[in-house]
Amino acid sequence: MELVKVKKNFQITLPSDLRKELNIKEGDYLDINKQDTYFIISPVKVIPSDQAYFHTKEWQEDEAEADKDIAEGNIEGPFDNINDALKALKAD
Repeated sequence: MELVKVKKNFQITLPSDLRKELNIKEGDYLDINKQDTYFIISPVKVIPSDQAYFHTKEWQEDEAEADKDIAEGNIEGPFDNINDALKALKAD
């Protein structure tokens, strides 16, 4: 257990070993919830709204499938020109 002091403006300092272990950097966000008489503090990574699609379940499943295809050699190309690439796309 780490003991921290509540300072002016109700600020606390997170112990350095916990910051390092959880990779918390200055400017990061923390989610704070109350559970009974305890505070539960969890690091949160904020995702810009224009990048949220990348973190959807469907996108991650498609990425995993693409990684598997690449690992198994199920790929076309590389192509020397756009015409050859278009021919390969139309062949499927």
